[in-house]
Amino acid sequence: MKQPLDVLAFGTHPDDLELCCGGTLILLAGRGYRIGAVDLTRGELGTRGSADHRAQETASANKILKLHLRENLGIPDGNIERSQENIRRVIQVLREHRPRLVLAPYWEERHFDHVHGSELVSEAAFYSGLAKIDTGQESFRPYRVLYYMGRIDFRPSFVVDVSETFEDKMRALRCYRTQFHSSGGGGADGPETLISTPYALEVIETMARHYGAMIGARYGEPFRTREALEISDPVRFFQEFPDDKLPHLYPQE
Repeated sequence: MKQPLDVLAFGTHPDDLELCCGGTLILLAGRGYRIGAVDLTRGELGTRGSADHRAQETASANKILKLHLRENLGIPDGNIERSQENIRRVIQVLREHRPRLVLAPYWEERHFDHVHGSELVSEAAFYSGLAKIDTGQESFRPYRVLYYMGRIDFRPSFVVDVSETFEDKMRALRCYRTQFHSSGGGGADGPETLISTPYALEVIETMARHYGAMIGARYGEPFRTREALEISDPVRFFQEFPDDKLPHLYPQE
């Protein structure tokens, strides 16, 4: 049996993971955790570039992310059905790699592919634990599904301090030259989209600063859980946080 992954992140299109939780993936990979990624579609309906462009850009971004693996399920872009076939395909991936944690898109989103992707991964993560669903593999259910933020804001369950990896996250994003504006003029031409404007990367940085400010960090990436998080030892849990943040978060009267 393969060595299980610590985290398996699911993105709807190539570049979604870099955009929404790339700093966290780089951070965890750098700490020695086994991190994998799965893109549900090839992004072939994207306004700019092509599926082949996106595949090449993803290969470049992977060198920065330092993932243990990255796969693409090739589900049709714009048609992410919560069908038995697609649920089974995601179950097979989960049972093969047996991740402790799964990252998925937040269930409320401007882009309905992301909504459907969230539903698909969430449902598959549950059904993967049912032994009577036979895929020729041992049943398995991840410990938690953690949802990363896209366009729709939420009050996070927790925020990851990605200050040390934020610049690498942005380098990974810039690998998607067909999607984002290039100040050097090297990006692909095409109709303007929400993320191809000259100030889109600035907006991403502003959002990261906003969530970082919530935890007294320079940059942060937010996550939400459906369930309450249990903490068996609050003293040990909160000892992880450095004392030098306390004056910033809780200034003395």
